[in-house]
Amino acid sequence: MPYTLHRLAAGSYDLVLDGVVIGGVVRDITAGGDVRRWRAELLDELPAAQRPHPFIDVEHRFDTLDEVLFWLGDASVADNS
Repeated sequence: MPYTLHRLAAGSYDLVLDGVVIGGVVRDITAGGDVRRWRAELLDELPAAQRPHPFIDVEHRFDTLDEVLFWLGDASVADNS
């Protein structure tokens, strides 16, 4: 299952699986702007048995975008130009 991220804006991506948008990857910034983390989430709250691998939960958090890409099986970032 090849995942691809399509950039929407700075810190925001559509998460595409086999040509279908199934979720998003976004950067969360605290009110003070100090802590930046990334969140990968599915659009639909699917039952656990129907979630695509590697989603155990509907939402997962990461420290870096590289961690997200690795977790998604070395997902690629599409060039939208």
